[in-house]
Amino acid sequence: MTTPTKFIHLTDPHVIGGDCLLYGANPARRLARAVDSIIEEHGDAAFVIVTGDMTHWGDADAYVAFAREIHRLPMPVHLMVGNHDDGAAFTGAFPHAPRDRNGFVQYAFDTPHHRAIYLDTKMPGTHAGGYCAARREWLAAQLAEADRPVLLFMHHPPFQTGIKSMDSIMMLDSEPFHETVAPYKDQIQHLFFGHVHRAIFGNWRGISFSCMRGLNHQVGLDLGPAGNPIPGDLAQPAYGVVLLSDDTVVVHMHEFAAKSPRFTLSAPDGTSDVDYQLNMRHEGFQDL
Repeated sequence: MTTPTKFIHLTDPHVIGGDCLLYGANPARRLARAVDSIIEEHGDAAFVIVTGDMTHWGDADAYVAFAREIHRLPMPVHLMVGNHDDGAAFTGAFPHAPRDRNGFVQYAFDTPHHRAIYLDTKMPGTHAGGYCAARREWLAAQLAEADRPVLLFMHHPPFQTGIKSMDSIMMLDSEPFHETVAPYKDQIQHLFFGHVHRAIFGNWRGISFSCMRGLNHQVGLDLGPAGNPIPGDLAQPAYGVVLLSDDTVVVHMHEFAAKSPRFTLSAPDGTSDVDYQLNMRHEGFQDL
C-alpha cells in the first residue's frame, strides 16, 4: 500500500488591512491561527491550496497582511482568486502566481497520485462566478492531457447547494462547464470549492465534491425561499485535511480553534470504562 499524500484545503480568509474586525471577528488573526495549526499539526502536508477570497475588499494592504501570514507556511502554497479578490492587487502581491495564456489564474500540476487542476471562476463586476469559452478550452486541453485521476479546484460551485441566496451567485454558466468536464467524469475523482462558507459534501452528476468553512465568517443553513438575505454566523473556523491515494480521496474538516473539551474515549489502564465515562466532568463546560 502506498503512503497517502496529505494536503490542506484552506478557503475564504477574507483578510482586511489594518488589523480591523470584519463582522466582529479578526480575519488576519484567524488566518494566523490557521497557519500556526498547519505548521504544528500538519507540517508534513505536501502543499496548501487556498480556493479564493484571500481578501475581503481586494485592497493592497489586505494582500500584504495575507501574504505575511501565508508565507510562514513551510510547504508550497497554491493560490486561487475568488469574487472578493482583485486581479491587479493580487498580481502586485504575488507577481509570480501562474496564469494560463489568456491571463487567467489557473494552472495544473501533478501529485504522486493525481493531476490537480486549478480554475479561475472570477467574473469582474459581480459576486457570481463564470467560466468563459477561453477558460473552458484551456480546461478541456488539461483534461485531455491528464494521464492519471484528476482533482478539480475552484472558488464558485457549478451547482446549487439549496441556500438560494448563495445559489444566485454560483457559477452561472454551469451547463457549458458541465459539457466540458462530462467526457472525463470517470477520471475526475473529486471537486473542491469554497465561496459558500459551509462544510458541504456530496455528488454532482457523478463527481464527488467538498466545500470547507471560511476562516472568518460562515454562511448559516437557510433552505427557505429566494429573497432572504445571506445568513451569517461566527461558527468555528476550519480547514480541510485531505488524504490522497491511488483510488481514494478522504476529506477531514479540522476545527483548529475549537475550545470544546477534549478527552480519550477509552479509560486509562486500571480504570473502569463505565466509571470513567459516567463521572467525567469538564470545568467551565455547559451542556446544551
